[in-house]
Amino acid sequence: MNHKSRCLAVVLLVGLIFVGIALAQRPATNIDPGRHANLAEAQHHIVQAFEKIDEAQKANKEELGGHAEKAKELLDQASRELKEAAEYADHNHK
Repeated sequence: MNHKSRCLAVVLLVGLIFVGIALAQRPATNIDPGRHANLAEAQHHIVQAFEKIDEAQKANKEELGGHAEKAKELLDQASRELKEAAEYADHNHK
């Protein structure tokens, strides 16, 4: 593999990593609203809050002392907990 091919491979890899990070940061909306309407709606509101925090970060040029980023991490955690609650209900309340 020549130098040019290696550089291209590295650039593509770095690009894929950044795309993966960007997509991974937004909380998932993966609860079936047909089975768990309230949990799915709560998850939807989490995503809305996450997007509003993104807007606030952009409006404040990312200068919020790291608190907005921490809030986004906690929202992502809350979304995962809701998913686990739905899965628990599915498996334990047949």
